[in-house]
Amino acid sequence: MSNYNKILMAVDLSEDSDTVAERALAIARNNDAELHVIHVIEPLSFAYGGDIPMDFSGIQDEIHQQAEQQLAKFALKHGVDETHRHVVLGRPEVEIHSLAEEIGAGLIVVGSHGRYGLALIMGSTANGVLHGAKCDVLAVRVG
Repeated sequence: MSNYNKILMAVDLSEDSDTVAERALAIARNNDAELHVIHVIEPLSFAYGGDIPMDFSGIQDEIHQQAEQQLAKFALKHGVDETHRHVVLGRPEVEIHSLAEEIGAGLIVVGSHGRYGLALIMGSTANGVLHGAKCDVLAVRVG
């Protein structure tokens, strides 16, 4: 196994995120690595389509503020430095890949629910991160 200098932990801020954090923190400690954490917010327009004549900006801003607060609490609990916390807006797999490249991560740690059947065909964030990452990816089994 490689020595990892920088690790990116991707979390959805659910209860399962603690399991992902435990694994990422252990690897970071064993490698004396810098640990970053990312939470990606999908734009409401993705969920509701661009054809609805509504302004989602106020709601989107509120969601972003809440995510910032939740991530700060999560990161503090797990000892992640404030400068290594990232809340971004976009498609999770795209934003995770982008930040991993930007910081020079050697490893991305993400939770996986081990879906099968229709959920597997439709894809998941962990699957999206795995395919297309330019570094190692650890999918931590959760849920």
